[in-house]
This record gives sequence, structure tokens and C-alpha cells, in this order.
Amino acid sequence: MSKILCSIGIIAYNEAKNIGNLLERVTAENYSDIEINEIIVVSSACTDGTNEIVDFYVKHDDRVKLITEAERKGKSSAINLFLKHSSNNLLIIESGDTLPAKGTIRKLILPFSDPNVGMTGGRPVPVNSSITFSGYAVNLLWKLHHKMALKSPKLGEMIAFRRVFDSIPAESAVDEASIEALINKNILKKIYVADAIIHNKGPEDITGFIKQRKRIETGHIWLKKKHNYKVVSQKKSVLLSLMIEEIKEHPQDIWKILAVMLVESYARLLGKIDYYIKGQNPFTWEIISSTKDLRKG
Repeated sequence: MSKILCSIGIIAYNEAKNIGNLLERVTAENYSDIEINEIIVVSSACTDGTNEIVDFYVKHDDRVKLITEAERKGKSSAINLFLKHSSNNLLIIESGDTLPAKGTIRKLILPFSDPNVGMTGGRPVPVNSSITFSGYAVNLLWKLHHKMALKSPKLGEMIAFRRVFDSIPAESAVDEASIEALINKNILKKIYVADAIIHNKGPEDITGFIKQRKRIETGHIWLKKKHNYKVVSQKKSVLLSLMIEEIKEHPQDIWKILAVMLVESYARLLGKIDYYIKGQNPFTWEIISSTKDLRKG
């Protein structure tokens, strides 16, 4: 029986602290039924030594390729370069500041044995400690993301999809959601693979947390207005029910949960102001440096 072929696209902007660990993990994956025969790193105007680290893997593994952009044009633009240069029909996109658990790639690809499946995504699990308020907020939101995705797939951080389009809108600040919209347009199923773990890192301070959440809110508004697609996390009733459920499960944390709700609401308000009043669409966003080093929880 022939193996299922897939290509991985790693989107990188100044990822020197993580890109070596990520490529080490991805190149070491070996399956009897899945073959990763392309690993394409799209490096956007990196200045921190990312390209030199990737070059080492290019020289030692024929599957690894490096595409460089002299100018940073945003993640969606980088994804379009990956789409242009990859050759397989099953594609995986991963951010350069994440790290998949062993076996995650296989778990994301196997559902495509069903021709009606168009997209899969795993469960992002942050490495942040919950001792600080920002760490607690990061962990709480990804926990709620998991519960939400179990009910209605909301996919992010590392996704796999079937090649049914040539590009995504380059001006999108929410690339995974834009891919979701195109998969829906092709009437294909989205699958949340809860045991496919992807480790990520949230902001270490509340200022960075608000900046990140604000940018995501603006991007989702843009997607709804320009492409008439609304992700499940934009539905207030869903968020409210999940928060109430969390309070019932952990009544001792009620004040922290309510505080996170307040901060999230504030960030979303700022995102609305950016879009409706300032006319902004941050598809090339300010990088939060504390999210780049997964070795520090």
C-alpha cells in the first residue's frame, strides 16, 4: 500500500529561538502510512539567524527547502508562496514559533482518507505557566478554544488541508480562518483532532496579550465584512456559555475568570475601534517577542 504524501509549510519571521527544534522534530517523524516528502520554510525578512539554521537542514535533508522574502508582507502572503512552491494535494501549515508533539502530523493527515474531509486541526497547548495572570489568561483561552472546537471545529496554530484553492487573501490577518472559509465554500468537512497536540507560547505580559487579542479581533471583523465568513469564536452566546461552564467547574477561580473576560472584552473593543474607526487591518502585525521561545514557559 502506497503512503499518503504531504507537504509541510513552516512560516517563519525571526524564529531563531525555535526553528531548529521545530525542524528537528518534523524531520525525525517517520510513519509507515504517511510520507512527508516536502518541508518548505518560508522566511520573511528574517534578521536573527533563522535562515542560517534552516540552511543547515537544507544541506542535510533533501526534503527541506528555504524560500526567502526580502520584505515581510504578512503570514498570508507567505502561505501563498508555500502554496505556489509545494507539489502535494495534502498540505500542512505550521507557524515557526510552535512545536508539534510526536505523532501529531500523522493524526492530522489520516482523516483525509475520507474524500469529504477538507481541513483538520489539532489542539494548541501553551507552555505558559498559569502562575501569572497573563499565563492564566493564555491557558484559559486555549482551554476554551479546545472546548469550542469539540462542539464546532475552530482550527488554528497548525492545520492540514486539501488543495482545493490556489491562494488565500494576502491581506488576511487570520489565515487559518480564511482557509476555513475556502474549505466551507468547497463544501468539505472540518475535523478537530483533539489528541494532535501543538505546543505554543502566549504573551508573557498583559500588554502583549491585549495586542494579540486586539489584532485577532480586527482580522475576524475584516474576514466577516470582506468574505462573509464568521468563525465560531465570534459568536458571543458560545463564549458566554463556555465561560459560565468554566465558572461552574472552577468556582474558586471566578474572579480570575471574570478578569480574563473583562480583558478579552476590552481587547475586542480595541479591535473594533481599529477596524471601524481607524480603518486598520493588521495583516503584517507587530511581533510579540515573548511568544518566540518555547523553552521558557
